[in-house]
Amino acid sequence: MSSSSKHKLTICIGDIHGYITKLQNLWTNLETLIPRPDFQTALIIFLGDYCDRGPNTRDVLDFLISLPSNYPEQTHVFLAGNHDFAFAGFVGALDSVHGMEMSETWDEFSMNEEREGWYKDVGYEKMHLQGRRWGGKIKVKFNTAKGMDYKGSIYDAATTFESYGVPHGSPDLMEAVPDEHKKFLADLVWIHEEDNVLIETDNGLQSCKLIAVHGGLERGKNVEEQIKYLKAKDTRIPKVEPLSGRKSVWDIPEVISHLNFHIFSICGIFIRPLQSPLLTLLL
Repeated sequence: MSSSSKHKLTICIGDIHGYITKLQNLWTNLETLIPRPDFQTALIIFLGDYCDRGPNTRDVLDFLISLPSNYPEQTHVFLAGNHDFAFAGFVGALDSVHGMEMSETWDEFSMNEEREGWYKDVGYEKMHLQGRRWGGKIKVKFNTAKGMDYKGSIYDAATTFESYGVPHGSPDLMEAVPDEHKKFLADLVWIHEEDNVLIETDNGLQSCKLIAVHGGLERGKNVEEQIKYLKAKDTRIPKVEPLSGRKSVWDIPEVISHLNFHIFSICGIFIRPLQSPLLTLLL
């Protein structure tokens, strides 16, 4: 990794999932290993999934919220992952589009309600589908895909509830989450574009355009239309595949493959040759 006075260092950090110690250790290592002028002025893109699974979601959000004031010369971008989107849906931090009711997102996946144990307590009537799935209590206890038990819901959200001092599935979480955390969730972007990013390729350094999405852009879908609705944060969509998809988004969409994009095997970062070094990290 090289740096120059002309090109800002770009750092992309993947899923944190409630592990504050890992995040703190990573940050310390970055400060130690990267020259101070480069680190202090770096563009740092967090790729989403800050909550669930690990025990310290509340502390993770406190850490992230503090970065702009603690490192005022850095530029910070916070993308939404599917877990963060669902968390926001549960605590009322999602904006409705064109006056729609969030309950309109339920119908397409209603056949899964019983099996997934969707949340059906105080406030559920106004929740986005993913908020109900996130705060629910899944009937199947063992996640065969991961070889471990679910933690409360299909999103493994129990640890997030516990980090705010309430039991999983409790409506008390809506009051327990501080307003600054709700604002953080509400302000998360679904996509970020950055011009003039340098990456190392087989042909040497290339200046590229970076498109960062938590999951990735979908195959078989118009790229410009995807970028448009991702920028608009269209909550009418029951399941936002670029935030949550796996099989549908890992590869570069065929429609842009001829443009010589590059993709990293970390969340959804698409790089298109178009000038800053790029460092990608995954906790």
